[in-house]
Amino acid sequence: MKSRIANFILKQKGWKIDSNMPADIKKAVVIMAPHTSYYDFVYGWLAFTAYKFKGKFMIKKESFAFPFGPILKSLGGIPVDRSNSRSAIKSVHKAFENSKELYLVVTPEGTRKLVTNWKKGFYHIAKEANVPIVCGYLDYKLKTGGFGPVLNPSDDYEVIMKSIQEFYKGKGARHPEKFNLSQ
Repeated sequence: MKSRIANFILKQKGWKIDSNMPADIKKAVVIMAPHTSYYDFVYGWLAFTAYKFKGKFMIKKESFAFPFGPILKSLGGIPVDRSNSRSAIKSVHKAFENSKELYLVVTPEGTRKLVTNWKKGFYHIAKEANVPIVCGYLDYKLKTGGFGPVLNPSDDYEVIMKSIQEFYKGKGARHPEKFNLSQ
């Protein structure tokens, strides 16, 4: 029922989401970009719900203050202490170990503001958990979303970032002035 409602809302807003996640992938770190607006979360969550993907997402622990904590957890939120990145990676690694299916959504920009360098946490999480990295996107210019390349975290970080940067070139952010590819 939730998936039908999510699909209906997306169609009413003019969005087309391709559910082109390879069927054999049951666990992955899904990076989502561009990330320049709160709407990115709304449309992304609706897309995951429409296609019955069990997406989890990391969000700063400060966001879990009452009354938002229970709501965020029910939507798939995992509180993260950004002051201790190593413990965050370990706790997410445990979540992968204890799940048969888990898509962890990470925004490599780390914020909705303009940044010049993307964070590397998604790479370290995928490498530690031994799961692939899947490029997810929302393109506001075309009102489309879906998944792109699947990358192996055992590959060199620079090689992976080159593929990622190439994939996201030309994707339309809700606020284009806030979107920048890592340099």
